[in-house]
Amino acid sequence: MNKFINNLEKKFGKYAIPNLTLYLVVLYAIGYVLELAPAQVNIISFLTLNPEMILRGQIWRLVTWLIIPPSRVSILVIITLLFYYFVGSNMERTLGTFRYNLFIISGALLMIIGAFLAYFLNVSMYGIEFTQTYMPIISFTFSSYYLQQIVFLAFAILYPNVQVLLMFLIPIKVKYLGYFYGAFLAYQCFIAFIQRDYAVFFAIGSQFINLLLFYAALGKLNKYKPGEMHRRSEFQKNVRMAPRGVTRHKCAVCGRTEVTNPDLEFRFCSKCNGNYEYCQEHLFTHQHVK
Repeated sequence: MNKFINNLEKKFGKYAIPNLTLYLVVLYAIGYVLELAPAQVNIISFLTLNPEMILRGQIWRLVTWLIIPPSRVSILVIITLLFYYFVGSNMERTLGTFRYNLFIISGALLMIIGAFLAYFLNVSMYGIEFTQTYMPIISFTFSSYYLQQIVFLAFAILYPNVQVLLMFLIPIKVKYLGYFYGAFLAYQCFIAFIQRDYAVFFAIGSQFINLLLFYAALGKLNKYKPGEMHRRSEFQKNVRMAPRGVTRHKCAVCGRTEVTNPDLEFRFCSKCNGNYEYCQEHLFTHQHVK
């Protein structure tokens, strides 16, 4: 998959949008302004990801649903959006502009696919008339809220040991928040499936698929291959037998090793001229040695 993404970047990398998270936050701000419109106008209802109305020709809904903010504006929401900007900016810095764009765009496309799957499933089970009445309500489920949650889970994968202040008081590592949010979203998805709430099920499920693709693109799934498991076992054995002070892996940027940071993964860069190895945080962000 990494090779495929590299080929995409060569062809379409110049079209990537720098600082994409800032634009998303600006879209939220526009959404909050539109929510202030009089109730009888109800502009937001014309922007939702409603497959039934899209099939009738309102194709702008394929994009405008990104404007709809996760919740009503408040101080807590503003703080959350600032944190989201921090998360997205650091992810873009780590992955690179193109890969971060690809992650967001794939999440949006999967959300659209999930909305249509929920629509057709509801039509097949409950009929077109019931679904037409129901869709304007459940279309608000297909929003950027779950996309934002998955961005945070991806951030927790990239920066598991970063500390944040929970409730502005309690220092906690991001990976533990990731475990909590991941389990909570999985629980919501499971309950939605049991209750046949297919809008929530496909909205969350589509984003979990995006997270899985992101995880695979980082090469994380390779560790579950039998050959890789055997190689890792042999590596750990060799590390234990190696003299003290000798390391097998060292990042050419930050100097961290498997001894100082056992949780890190290290990879050689195929674009660098020479045997340069980098940790997972600098693999995509370092300057290539020519």
